[in-house]
Amino acid sequence: MTQAPPKLVSFEEFTDWLPESGVRYELHNGNIVEMAQPAGEHEEVTGFLGIEIPFEIKRLGLPYSIPNKVIKINS
Repeated sequence: MTQAPPKLVSFEEFTDWLPESGVRYELHNGNIVEMAQPAGEHEEVTGFLGIEIPFEIKRLGLPYSIPNKVIKINS
């Protein structure tokens, strides 16, 4: 018995498929891979960016905002 190789996914197919379930995925060499929740240093970096970027936006008087979902990793 032979097994067919898995079909590689394009970026467009990946973005069309991507569920909004809170589980994070990445496209790696055409394969969809579930990402582990960040911990340790990664959490420190998101905490730092979540404070510093909005501070700089406000300090410079820029007309930008950053959605919470962009920086914060949802559990």
